Amino acid sequence: MSCAPRINQLSNNELFWLRFCFSIFILLIPLLVGCGSDSHAERERQGRVVLKYWDKWNGFEAEAMRGVVEDFNKSQDRIWVDFNSVSQIDRRLMLATAGGVPPDIAGVWGYSVPVYAENNALMPLDELAREKGIRAGDYIPAYWTLCNHVGHLWGLPSTPTTIALVYNKKLFREAGLDPDRPPQTIAELEEYNAKLTRRGADGRIERIGFLPEEPGWWNALWGYWWGADLVDGSKITARAPENTAAYEWLQTYPDRFGADKLVSFRDGFGNFASPQNPFFTGRVAMVLQGVWIFNFIKNYAPSDFEWGVAPFPSSGSGARDAVTLAECDMLVIPSGAKHPREAFEFIAYVNSQPVMERLCRGQLKFSPLAVCSDEFLDSHPHPHIREFLALAKSPNAKGYPRTAIWTSYEADMRNAVSRIWGGSATAGEALDDVQARQQKNLDRRIERWKRMEPALQKLWSKQ
Repeated sequence: MSCAPRINQLSNNELFWLRFCFSIFILLIPLLVGCGSDSHAERERQGRVVLKYWDKWNGFEAEAMRGVVEDFNKSQDRIWVDFNSVSQIDRRLMLATAGGVPPDIAGVWGYSVPVYAENNALMPLDELAREKGIRAGDYIPAYWTLCNHVGHLWGLPSTPTTIALVYNKKLFREAGLDPDRPPQTIAELEEYNAKLTRRGADGRIERIGFLPEEPGWWNALWGYWWGADLVDGSKITARAPENTAAYEWLQTYPDRFGADKLVSFRDGFGNFASPQNPFFTGRVAMVLQGVWIFNFIKNYAPSDFEWGVAPFPSSGSGARDAVTLAECDMLVIPSGAKHPREAFEFIAYVNSQPVMERLCRGQLKFSPLAVCSDEFLDSHPHPHIREFLALAKSPNAKGYPRTAIWTSYEADMRNAVSRIWGGSATAGEALDDVQARQQKNLDRRIERWKRMEPALQKLWSKQ
């Protein structure tokens, strides 16, 4: 049985372009690998095992990891890590692995692990982790869960995130609201929303308290705050009562404010990464955002911008406290990597407490480790790092569904929200369509996995 990952469900035209892009990519590999090297680095790495490390970061996040790589290279004389920032890493990593020329280490998003694993594009790390004494108890449970799939460990975290209600304290005060008491339930969120919203004499929205479509990055997940899941084993649960209730709430926005008025209001928003971000300009008072928001506030918001962080409120019907999405960037070893043992030595180095804390401080995030030092928290530049960390440790911290069809499922849910928002379907109708399509999709994937699993599990046990 071939060990190469399977790229299935592609048309002949797509396969042609995939092969074409791969051939171009192979030609570019020497340029990618050589980028950033200098004569001093070349001398330093002589006689060492050289590891190719690809990650998706750029800007200050890439620089934080580059510093970790440089320290690792200085800490010993056996291994040299070449760090390269690579765009479109999901596609490039799959192509390189399929072509037998993968990097030794790759940084991927946690939600992509199931599809990589089920396509045999990653090396299981169970035995290497045992050799290093790395275990589940070393990590916040939500992040260890993200690293595992179909009974194996596929990666270790680099930097994590959670999402929370982020709100403008100045606008709270102007509306007569206590800036130190954010809304606790969805009903209370809407009470605050009504007090914060302002309309012009012509009825146009000038400011809104909360708008689910701003930024709209988690439109597939609203059911989480109603106590819902999106997959239950072999069943799609898009139409579960809790999910239906969540999207019926979403539907109240175009019903209450007018779909055309909401579209007109949003058309006036500036770019997210700019001073014209509607949250920074005061046009939206509350947003659902991740730990990374501090970097954008620091760079683009007014100097006197006052903001608070709290768990996003849950539904009053069976509400659960501190619900959040917990995700992380992850370091993996692709199938066919030339130096897996040396690659894992670097991954384990990153996951040591001092190094992980340095990386996460540099990226303005918290640590995914179960224990972090007081100095890390006390000296952290992020003013709300403790709130985001507390959410990660909540029993109601949930990752994206651990299924290889998630990319398709999420796109379908986003389309459903667009239909609800535009008035072309009710919440129930839109979710019925998602339920039917994605159940067929999941059934196909399960049948495919049943055929592949015995041979893959045998192969992985040998690795």
